[in-house]
Amino acid sequence: MISGLKFVTVPTRDYDAALEFWVEKFGFTPLADRPVPEGRWIELAIPGYPTKLVLFASDEQKDRIGTFFNGAFQCDNVYSAHARLSAKGVRFEGVPHRTPWANVVRFSDPDGNLFVLLSDPEDDAPEIAWDDRALRHEF
Repeated sequence: MISGLKFVTVPTRDYDAALEFWVEKFGFTPLADRPVPEGRWIELAIPGYPTKLVLFASDEQKDRIGTFFNGAFQCDNVYSAHARLSAKGVRFEGVPHRTPWANVVRFSDPDGNLFVLLSDPEDDAPEIAWDDRALRHEF
């Protein structure tokens, strides 16, 4: 039987930039950095979570670099995470907004891969006063 999800892969072109991004901005911990025929296999631990993030792109995956990541990163509060990560230079598409299923915002990595960052919809509104038009994408 399946007992968990061991890792997810982020297709990567620039391994050094990707490693710096996930370690310096998100606080992930490097577990392995191995040469493989297609480049490198870099395994990162997400603090407090068993699933690992692997930076790697086989020849068959190179066309996925710079596309949408089929998954979502969860945090305690997307509004405060957005503020902290923006201050560290993470590029976001707009500001967090509420949906019926989660509070969400999208960000990209140095390779242009696009990710979702979310928190539970019951999370409190941000402490800073957001422009309601921005939350509804009315600009």
